[in-house]
Amino acid sequence: MTFFKKAVLLVTATVVAFTLSACGSSKGSDVSSGEKVELTISAAASLTDALNELELTFEKEHKTIDLVFNYGASGALQQQIEQGAPADLFLSAAVKNMKTLVEKGLVEESKQSNLLSNELVVVAPKDSQVKLAEMKDLVPAEVGKIAIGIPESVPAGNYAKEALISASLWDTVVAKTVQAKDVRGVLQYVETGNVEAGFVYKTDALASKAVKIAFAVDKAAYSPVLYPVGIVKATKHVKEAENFYNFLQTKEATDVFVKYGFSAVE
Repeated sequence: MTFFKKAVLLVTATVVAFTLSACGSSKGSDVSSGEKVELTISAAASLTDALNELELTFEKEHKTIDLVFNYGASGALQQQIEQGAPADLFLSAAVKNMKTLVEKGLVEESKQSNLLSNELVVVAPKDSQVKLAEMKDLVPAEVGKIAIGIPESVPAGNYAKEALISASLWDTVVAKTVQAKDVRGVLQYVETGNVEAGFVYKTDALASKAVKIAFAVDKAAYSPVLYPVGIVKATKHVKEAENFYNFLQTKEATDVFVKYGFSAVE
């Protein structure tokens, strides 16, 4: 072998070794460099307060993970995931939204489960003098406007519509409904006095000092309010996503959810 050929082989071997070494170090860069892995959590707006508290606990225990929450109506979040928007986990306020993603192969059935339950209530401004004790009290003219979530995309709005239909009141009051993009929007309408009443979850009502619960809606009048959580198949951080998925099902996390008015699903 000539000196020239030996030199070429030596250079080639050096380049290959360097490339392999660079690839190896790149593959583990998140750990070696100490950079945080960012998890995007698409979650129903009604979970805002509880998840914001749990974020602090989880990140304290998992210093290499940074949680980023995308709150909104479950239907809208479902559509975002279907359209390819970044999301590692999905927490819905209705089973149907999660079921659709499972059926479309965007969430594995084995990596989703029902996490919490909630209930629907009617709230009024704290200083309201309007008599509201049952569903039929929404009919009189003194109740000028009623806020609900958009039934097609907001689970709380759909539950409210179910309850009103069950009470044979939907056709009577639909003309005076003000529809919000999520349940927190409904709460804001009531807090600001722009409506006389609104349908929200019990947890939302408990989170506000500006509203009062007028009455709880009969649970038999609407579908069970269940909150499933699932890992999105497209996640690039499977291990970290599973860490948070499992954390949400611990007693530590459940205690926080219960504090905010949710109930654990047995």
